[in-house]
Parts: sequence; structure tokens; C-alpha cells
Amino acid sequence: QLQLVESGGGLVQPGGSLRLSCAASGFTLAYYSIGWFRQAPGKEREGVSCISSSDSSTYYADSVKGRFTISRDNAKNAVYLQMNSLKPEDTAVYYCAVEPGDLGSSDYLSPFGYEYWGQGTQVTVSS
Repeated sequence: QLQLVESGGGLVQPGGSLRLSCAASGFTLAYYSIGWFRQAPGKEREGVSCISSSDSSTYYADSVKGRFTISRDNAKNAVYLQMNSLKPEDTAVYYCAVEPGDLGSSDYLSPFGYEYWGQGTQVTVSS
């Protein structure tokens, strides 16, 4: 059974860093495109960063470019999101999601392009 489990969330001060992990089981992550999404209270779920299946091309929302880095470790069947220079507006529940193969280049940051989702991990940026 396909399963995704996020971890690494928590409370951090503005300017701090966190590294989120998404561990996959029941399938081979190398054959999937992977996305990190977030949802703040009262807001729609939004794409943060994604990485393609075929060539590991990466995509970032404008709001996190230069601060967040997505990476995948196919040997560990895991994907990571390194988040630096965190801001209060980064506060949200963060989810990883996967979809078999590649998506269209304009679809990577859309939550509608992904079929399988983890349960989420809370990130709170506050002093």
C-alpha cells in the first residue's frame, strides 16, 4: 500500500531553518514526481516546490525561491524540503504528494496534479 509520511515540522523563530522529510513506502519513489504543498488556516492549498520524476527538474513558488530547496534520495525512498530564512507567512501545514511519471511543466505546482498525499506536518514560524 502506497504511504507517505512527513516529518520535521515544528516551531521555529523567524529567520530560522527546518528540514522536512517525506518517507515513502509501498512504492518506488524514483518513478514519481513529488511535490511539497502547504495550507494555512482559511487559505487554499498551494504548491511550494516540486521535483520531476524523469530528470529531477525542480520548481518553486515565487514566495520561496532562494529560501527553500527540494531534493530527493531515491536510495532512501525519501524527499526533503530544506527551508531557510523562514518567515511568519510560511506558517502552515506542509504536505508531500506524489504522482506517477512527469507532469506538464505548468502543472507541477498545482495540487490537482497529484493523486497521493501524506497526512501533513505543522510548521509554525513565530517569535
